[in-house]
Amino acid sequence: MDSVDVSKRALGVNFTSDGVAQVVVWAPLLNGVALSVTGGQTLLPMDRQDYGYWTLTTDQLKPGDLYQFYLNGEIERPDPASLAQPMGVHGPSQAVDLTSFPWTDKDWSNLPLNEYVLYELHTGTFTPEGNFAAIEEKLDYLKSLGVNAIEIMPVAQFPGSRNWGYDGVYPFAVQNSYGGALGLKHLVDTCHRKEMAVVLDVVYNHMGPEGNYFRDFGPYFTSKYNTPWGEAINFDDAYCDGVRRYFVENALMWFRDFHIDALRLDAVHAIKDLSPTHILREIKLRVDQLIAQTGRQHYLIAELDLNDTRFINPLSEQGYGMDAQWIDEFHHALRVTATGEQSGYYSDFTGIAHLAKAYRDAYVYDGQYSPHRNKMFGIPAENKPGQQFVVFSQNHDQVGNRMLGERTSQLVSFEMQKLMAGAVLVSPYLPMLFMGEEWSEPHPFQYFVSHTDPELAEAVRRGRKAEFAYFHLEGEAPDPMADDTFQLSKLQWDLLEQEPHRTMWRYYQAFIALRKGHPVLSHLSRNDLDVTTNEARKTLVLHRWHAGRHVMCLMNFSPEPQTVTVSDQAEQWHKLLDSADPEWNGPAAAPETISANERITLQPESLVIFQND
Repeated sequence: MDSVDVSKRALGVNFTSDGVAQVVVWAPLLNGVALSVTGGQTLLPMDRQDYGYWTLTTDQLKPGDLYQFYLNGEIERPDPASLAQPMGVHGPSQAVDLTSFPWTDKDWSNLPLNEYVLYELHTGTFTPEGNFAAIEEKLDYLKSLGVNAIEIMPVAQFPGSRNWGYDGVYPFAVQNSYGGALGLKHLVDTCHRKEMAVVLDVVYNHMGPEGNYFRDFGPYFTSKYNTPWGEAINFDDAYCDGVRRYFVENALMWFRDFHIDALRLDAVHAIKDLSPTHILREIKLRVDQLIAQTGRQHYLIAELDLNDTRFINPLSEQGYGMDAQWIDEFHHALRVTATGEQSGYYSDFTGIAHLAKAYRDAYVYDGQYSPHRNKMFGIPAENKPGQQFVVFSQNHDQVGNRMLGERTSQLVSFEMQKLMAGAVLVSPYLPMLFMGEEWSEPHPFQYFVSHTDPELAEAVRRGRKAEFAYFHLEGEAPDPMADDTFQLSKLQWDLLEQEPHRTMWRYYQAFIALRKGHPVLSHLSRNDLDVTTNEARKTLVLHRWHAGRHVMCLMNFSPEPQTVTVSDQAEQWHKLLDSADPEWNGPAAAPETISANERITLQPESLVIFQND
């Protein structure tokens, strides 16, 4: 670990200030490695170093040149640490000088994590153009909505031009069809100029199948563990040191060289590592070291399906030090409450009682028996601040994992959509929107790929059908390989000028502004709240307070009007926001002022927020 220099990129091709290329590749089991420049016209032998590394310093490779590695005098392969694959995953790598970009964000300071309002987007479907430059054109829109942190689904080079991003096979290379490394840097620089943070989704639990040549270089995988994607990445078996360094270097590169503010680490529960120092902990240690050197703050956010606080415990408590985690259980409880759907993994959730528990405890399952898992599951998330949990009413997984990719807008009423959005935004957690939900986008977000291997493409089709055993008993899943599946998943920006989409957007804008500006709603304390429910009536009252200020959030998930009794924590309560107000296309507005212990009628599928004087 101590040999890692966090101040500069050490793997692949890097250039000195005078333009000399320094080349490093890890290939511990090979007898010979050479650098093949511009289609093999130049072949430069590399020198073997300790621990399986091969190095070369040369002036015969320039930025923009194409190159590969010639292995054992037999085969040519792209660079595992390639920064660019302009001809796709099977083509040669392209040398890139990461130090040449003219950054203008020296005055940027990352936002405090508790202030993040996240917006998850997929580069290829967020805009008609489907690239980084087009995202830049929408930043003013996002800023006016109230979003201050965009979360970009994975951009590591994948086969073809259509993919969710989780089939990436070059973790260091930015997808060429999106705009490559230069395009991503320009986007980040522009975001910072507009005071917006950038979160990048990265995948350290597996690598995609097509274009995966890692085994030709060394033991990047181990047969010790099975994962949904086959052999696990080798984080703790023989020769694991080179693999661990590879992924540590990757995380550091995004922060140091691309100025990314936070990483969202995909499905960390699928990372298999029994080392004394877990790979996530090692990444955190190195990131902290980088922060100390640069003075720039960076965050690590884990997608985690284990309800295990070890991942988010600080390093000082022998935790892995992740700054926050996605919490699917809040989503599941909210979804079951809103729709009654209880198939598949939703079968573990009872609805409004579990939603109340998610508000109180973050984890719904924190030691109880899980019928879906057929075992006791989870531990309590005690003494963990609200900013350590990211919640949402939908995301790419929960939409795209449905057979038809239906968004919430196609599953529930307009009123229920407003209620679900409000349920997220009044929580003491970090809220995240999924692109387009703010205007009730009706297009689905379906699973799509563009593999060039026919056998692999067919295997993906079969795999998608098998995934829906719990959720759908009949019907056909859209073809992931079809361009129509991808095109239908694109947002329809013209809907913003039409009703009821424009009204939904205004509602989201107003609600986000309320959350960010109100001293109670913006204070992410899990201790300063209580929640009561009436399961028969499907009502929930969330009471939050801070520094003498109180907020009462009244929710009715029933399709009928319901009455609730107002808290006596204040003599008078004044309305802040009402989803049923005709201003938001609702049926009727609640009173502007109500008294302690007064009974109030809530409109069907609605939310009303009151504050004390």
